[in-house]
Amino acid sequence: MKKLFYLALNIIMATSLVSCGEKTEKFEPSLDKATKCNIKVVGDYGNFEALETEFDRFNEYYPNVDLSYVKLDDYKNTLGTALDGNDKPNIFFSYTWMMGNEKYNNVISHMEELSDASLKLNLDCIRQSLINHDAQNKVFMVPVFSRTYGTLVNNDLFKKENLKVPNTWDELVSVCKSFSEKGYKNPMMGFSQSSSSCLMNTVAYPLFVAELAKNPEALALANNLDQKAGEYMRGALDKVSQLVKNNCVNLEECDKISDNYNQVILRFFEGDVPMMICAGDTVSGTKKRESQSEAFVKSPFDYSFYPIPVTDKGGYFIDSPSVEFSVNKSCDNLDMTNEFMRFLVRNQELNEMASSKRLVTPTKKMSFDPVYAPFGKIPADRTFSPEVLGIKDQLATQIRIASYQVGKGEITIDEAVANYGNFK
Repeated sequence: MKKLFYLALNIIMATSLVSCGEKTEKFEPSLDKATKCNIKVVGDYGNFEALETEFDRFNEYYPNVDLSYVKLDDYKNTLGTALDGNDKPNIFFSYTWMMGNEKYNNVISHMEELSDASLKLNLDCIRQSLINHDAQNKVFMVPVFSRTYGTLVNNDLFKKENLKVPNTWDELVSVCKSFSEKGYKNPMMGFSQSSSSCLMNTVAYPLFVAELAKNPEALALANNLDQKAGEYMRGALDKVSQLVKNNCVNLEECDKISDNYNQVILRFFEGDVPMMICAGDTVSGTKKRESQSEAFVKSPFDYSFYPIPVTDKGGYFIDSPSVEFSVNKSCDNLDMTNEFMRFLVRNQELNEMASSKRLVTPTKKMSFDPVYAPFGKIPADRTFSPEVLGIKDQLATQIRIASYQVGKGEITIDEAVANYGNFK
């Protein structure tokens, strides 16, 4: 019955895609459909229903292939051992920060080259800014989800108050003032209790990345934690300060939000906040929590996720992989494993999986989920991938803590600039 349900669902989806003028991608099996084998995927998600749905869809072509997903405890430290063990995983979660890190040399040595033309993976369906290439232009990991930074927008409130969603910095400040004058206490909100996933970093990080992207020398200084790189944070920190000074954000009210995920979503669903600053990972939890919010159930509203318009030209799309898949080249049943990857790495499957998980799709068809559609309109010159640029974790730590302390009024912008490289 379960497989019949998914078969019916596939037919409905295919029909809807055709009716919208979208060409469906027909998957043609290349192996014996009677093949019987096991394929195991390991990762650090607690559960992965969206992937298990893909297993069911793949079984329509290969009914005797047993696919499973297993969460590894202490993933970063146990993955290498699992890849060397007797019960080797076929596919595993991988992350760009593993590349070049000696601690993960063993993990990387297990990765199959997914850009090998003989595998026939449709890497062209993925936004090229997300795909990590090594020095030889080879690809060893494929993004299946991506993340970004922005603000949830209550579209119904904007319509009710006859206001337009802002496209520039001046428009953002102006619309916040308009909402305040109309009696809205919090034109913008976000998590602000700690520096981790704080609203200040969500505003500042895209600006800092864009500034460093203009200047490779500045990026090198910033990655090396050279104090001179602090000056390149100034513009980003100034925007954070201005949001608070212009009363766009009331930090006392934001501090009442106890976590950057569940509480951020439920507070937004109260329906009186025009804009909620957060990351795409938070947005992923909105669909499931619509029914958990009494306020939203009583008075549902239309919402979308927009880039924060931090400049006079608009906002930035910071396009980062959230989860990537690699194939263990020493696994059993490698041919069928690659067949599953060929099935999965297509617009239809990646979009469906992202939509189910309510994460950003890695494909070029950003309009597939209307919540993320605004990011599909950001031009290429305002889209940056920190991983492709080569931004390192220690750099991200500097802007995160600096923006938090400046936003809280704990230090001045000048002090933050002078202290670059020393934030911990």
